[in-house]
Amino acid sequence: MRPRIPGRLGAALTCAAGVLLAVATAASVSRAAVSYQTPAVMLVRADGQSVSLPQELDDGRPVLLNFIFTTCSSICPLTSRTLEEFQHKLGREAAKVHMVSISIDPEQDTPARLTEYARKFHAGPEWQYYTGTVAASVAAQKAFDVYRGEKMSHTPVTLLRSTPGKPWLRIEGFITPDELVDDYQKLLASP
Repeated sequence: MRPRIPGRLGAALTCAAGVLLAVATAASVSRAAVSYQTPAVMLVRADGQSVSLPQELDDGRPVLLNFIFTTCSSICPLTSRTLEEFQHKLGREAAKVHMVSISIDPEQDTPARLTEYARKFHAGPEWQYYTGTVAASVAAQKAFDVYRGEKMSHTPVTLLRSTPGKPWLRIEGFITPDELVDDYQKLLASP
């Protein structure tokens, strides 16, 4: 039987552990400018439309891209909550950003499930969710270097690009909404 730590001391230790975890997580965020070749695959948007991934990503707007699955209980809810706050903090500017979340579990993530997931995170019209075939999902994951073999091995990666043809800012780790807004604004300001 484990010894029980009394009230205030236990609360203080729990708080300290949370702070240490937050500091360790913040320290593990990395950023790099990377060029990717978007694969010529077709995906299905949550509205049921079959679309070309290159055309969706190259519509002229800045793009924020991540990979999720709706039954994830760890990484995806955290990154989706960050994107929810990101769009909130941008206010009207959010309408200018194409936010793209691609499912890494297309066999489970139907357009209806993605629509429900989008509602859960208050996704605005600029934040779109995509599914498709397993082959198309894997091709997209591999093209953006996020494929880890199976969904339970995925890692938090957020990609930002200011315009078509420009390099992507690859952010690995758990970023805060404020940091994401700052990265986005710096990316748009850079030549």
